[in-house]
Amino acid sequence: MSLGLLNLWWSHAREKKWSRGSESPSNLKKIINICIKNGWLLRDPFTGYKMNKKEVLREYFSQPEIELAYNKSFSAERLNVVRDIFLFSCFTGLSYADIKKLRRSEIIIGVDGGQWISTTRQKTESLSRIPLLPIAIEIMNKYEHNIKCLHGDLVLPVLSNQKMNAYLKEIGDILEIKKQFTFHCARHTFATTVTLTNGVPIESVSKMLGHKSLKTTQHYAKILDKKVSEDMNALKEKLKIMSQKAATNVSSAHKDNKTNK
Repeated sequence: MSLGLLNLWWSHAREKKWSRGSESPSNLKKIINICIKNGWLLRDPFTGYKMNKKEVLREYFSQPEIELAYNKSFSAERLNVVRDIFLFSCFTGLSYADIKKLRRSEIIIGVDGGQWISTTRQKTESLSRIPLLPIAIEIMNKYEHNIKCLHGDLVLPVLSNQKMNAYLKEIGDILEIKKQFTFHCARHTFATTVTLTNGVPIESVSKMLGHKSLKTTQHYAKILDKKVSEDMNALKEKLKIMSQKAATNVSSAHKDNKTNK
């Protein structure tokens, strides 16, 4: 494999927005390293090649958007159920796969005497221990006697991934929220709006999300820094307008004084 072919492949990968799983360029390099160790490749075709990664924009819901979704009552009950599961993810940081397999037996009493989730993340097989916030408990209790949950010892009646995504899109259209209603977005919301914004230390957020490296969680802190910058720039513009108005008023007052004299 030549550098020219790698460049062509990497350009195609970026165009297709491959970012995770078996399609990830980073994972391809890991596979090549395994091949070299096993003697299947004589040398690393990536030698002398540097991949310029484009940082992915992580969307998340603001507090008003969370409240809008929480307070909305849908005429179709299926939408209410899917909305509840989405919000449960927003307030626990669990992924779709982790919520789907979450059992009542994994709800424990934590060191503070409150209810905690104690589960193993499907993706990383790392342990996540998450204190349950009031809204998450409220949603969990709402489905305590649900038939599907009772039969499977499940916390929530999660539908197939295909149906969940279709109904989440429908909810987004009804609420007129232009952001993508996905469980990735819900996890990002937990990391940003729910925890980091409210002063929860990044180390605690990282542990609750089940991240193996703090570096992964630090992406969310960067997002918040950008938001702070935008908010402060907006404030600067407001103060600038106020200053201009004050200067205009002072100038007008001087003119009036001269006229009266």
